[in-house]
Amino acid sequence: MMSSRIGLGSVTRRVAFAPVLGRNQTVLRTLIPKRGVQIQSLPSSASEEILNAQRLKRPSSPHFTIYQPQLTWLSSIANRMTGGALSALLYGFSLAYLVAPDTFDSAHIVEFVAGLPDYAKYTGKVILATPFTFHFWNGLRHLSWDMGKFLSLKGSYRAGYAVLGATAVSTVALVLM
Repeated sequence: MMSSRIGLGSVTRRVAFAPVLGRNQTVLRTLIPKRGVQIQSLPSSASEEILNAQRLKRPSSPHFTIYQPQLTWLSSIANRMTGGALSALLYGFSLAYLVAPDTFDSAHIVEFVAGLPDYAKYTGKVILATPFTFHFWNGLRHLSWDMGKFLSLKGSYRAGYAVLGATAVSTVALVLM
């Protein structure tokens, strides 16, 4: 009763009900030797340089070196690359037309292409038709996935090979036009 009036009641309860490890924690802290760690503050640019140096030592993503290439992820990468290339070509030509409309009008382009040798025309057609047709057919494949079709492994590979076949046939058809 007297201890509760003085204010020692909660302290004695805490000590009595504390786990044994908690009571001996201060003893353990003094017995375990501490490491000598020196801390120095660095400017933000120095810490950024240290992080960049550490990042350079890390290996690149392991999927390039440890996984066997699969049709699904190769076609996904190719779809992104063809989309980026076609977009760059469209925006590049549009900006060129805005900068010099007299140089990049239809008459000058037709005149330039007409002056090229046949092998250059066919090579140019293949270079333009292949990414266009692949991106088109692979886009239809992605739309079929959105509708819930060809989601199994077998169906995914069937659709992937169908995309490659349709790309080859339509590229040849566009080149021979």
